[in-house]
Amino acid sequence: MPRTLRLALAQINPTVGDLRGNADKILEWCARAHNLEADIVAFPELCLPGYPPEDLALKPDFVDENRRQLDRIAAGIGDMTVVVGFIDSDGDIYNAAALIQSGQVRGIYHKCFLPNYAVFDEQRYFRAGREGAVYVVHGVNIGLTICEDIWYPVGPATVEAMAGAELIVNINASPFSAGRQGLRGRMIATRAQDEIAFVAYVNQIGGQDELVFEGGSMILDWDGEPVAASNLFEEDLLIADLDIDGVFSARLHDTRRRQMTLPTNLGLQPSPPVLTPLAAPRVRARSLPPARSDLDRSPPGVRGVASRRLLPEEEVYQALVLGLRDYVNKSRFFDTCVIALSGGIDSSLTAVIAVDAFGADHVVGVSMPSRFSSGHSTSDAAHLAENLGIRMLTLPIEEPVAAMLATLSDSFSGRDEDITEENLQARIRGMLLMALSNKFGWLVLTTGNKSEVAVGFSTLYGDTAGGFAVLKDVYKTLLYRLADWRNRRDDGEVIPRGVLVKPPSAELRAEQLDTDRLPPYEVLDPILEAYIEDDRAPADIIALGFEPETVQRVVRLVDANEYKRRQQPPGPRVTTRAFGKDRRLPITNGYRPTVLEAE
Repeated sequence: MPRTLRLALAQINPTVGDLRGNADKILEWCARAHNLEADIVAFPELCLPGYPPEDLALKPDFVDENRRQLDRIAAGIGDMTVVVGFIDSDGDIYNAAALIQSGQVRGIYHKCFLPNYAVFDEQRYFRAGREGAVYVVHGVNIGLTICEDIWYPVGPATVEAMAGAELIVNINASPFSAGRQGLRGRMIATRAQDEIAFVAYVNQIGGQDELVFEGGSMILDWDGEPVAASNLFEEDLLIADLDIDGVFSARLHDTRRRQMTLPTNLGLQPSPPVLTPLAAPRVRARSLPPARSDLDRSPPGVRGVASRRLLPEEEVYQALVLGLRDYVNKSRFFDTCVIALSGGIDSSLTAVIAVDAFGADHVVGVSMPSRFSSGHSTSDAAHLAENLGIRMLTLPIEEPVAAMLATLSDSFSGRDEDITEENLQARIRGMLLMALSNKFGWLVLTTGNKSEVAVGFSTLYGDTAGGFAVLKDVYKTLLYRLADWRNRRDDGEVIPRGVLVKPPSAELRAEQLDTDRLPPYEVLDPILEAYIEDDRAPADIIALGFEPETVQRVVRLVDANEYKRRQQPPGPRVTTRAFGKDRRLPITNGYRPTVLEAE
């Protein structure tokens, strides 16, 4: 009879800091796995405290309560075997995975490689582990690793595989960025082939401030071939029966392992970890059907499932919806969003995302026309609100602007009108939105995109006033692609065609266009991506074929507006280099990059 292990991966959405709520969720999903006769169920990295806990991890009472909740989980799972991410404390604190069985924590693994780049700051909080961990569960050798550990060609998984691990369980809190899921899949396939083992990768989903986690849990066999995968951006329980004897057979036919020795400079304990038995071996006389997802809602049994691949625009759009939804729901302060609807593409897409996140009853649009607002803009805003079925308020700003200018008339005497008068309009609109927020408890969503945020094409305390910036990490050119993708969904063209075809304009003065002050977005965005995402030098960007004067102007605008970006609300990260937790530059600094003309 073949040795098999029924493995469950619980792709859940925890809330940072909600220790009891997260423990309750873990117990609920353990019960689901038990009902499907899983031998072992694995949960994401730090799912008990939530990821990232940041400075909550520095509070001793938080760490202590996290352990008490872990013990409560252990007491409530019966004879199941469960892997749970938590904060371990032993003279210092560790990013840890607990292996629980029969009411007890039977083993603890400490994460060995602590990322400290991009949005990660784990070395600020945790001590690194130094040992692998392999446990025998129902006769199967299982190695534990945590997130970053699996990204190294020679790391804890190597130690564990050489110690006999046939299945590597890798628990994760790996945040989303566009295209990241494909990269992860290729990496996990490589590790499975290198270690000649099953690799089970479980990731959380959900939004946490600026971070979004898309899930994408997967199980791959020793050839790097997919066994099963979860859907993206939704909670899921993935179940698969694994043919463990296939690992032994594959290792017999691969002579590489017989020649391998562990390098002494690995940074881990060079001796293999001890194999700790946790339960008696189990041999099952049953066939090996494919995997299933709990999302299938099928009758009891195990059947095939494969995750649907998303288009690039679809995965970014879903990340924005999830990031906004969880920011609001997890904060528990708001139940309605309010958006300034100008009739432009930014505010239109923001409103559609909000409706997809919460429903039309929880979104309010506000039109604040001035003498510079074009007829097509106000009609497009009204048309959008009608399409979405949202409530629409109209608050003209002509009188407040006139009153403000009258108040300032003596101070401004003898000076020509300039950008000051434009910004006054934006600030009055921001003031009105914040008044609605205060009075009704609504969350103001700002509508600026990454192209504008990068070059400071916004007004402090005006269109930057609000609580969450949905499009903060979305370049303008991508924004149009997202709108086009959303309009092609089954519910039809929700964003009016006029919004998509008219030239972008702030409409703060007569006949104004964005291109009066900025290069066309088709030129601006590639320059920004090279300078922001890739840290390319201006001379290198010029060498790509861009005009030196344009590059120089864009670079100076980016560098001069760091102070503005620091004062703007958070927004979901969807690129590899988001403003905020990701790209960190000093506001005041004397460095000015040299701009050289291409030869």
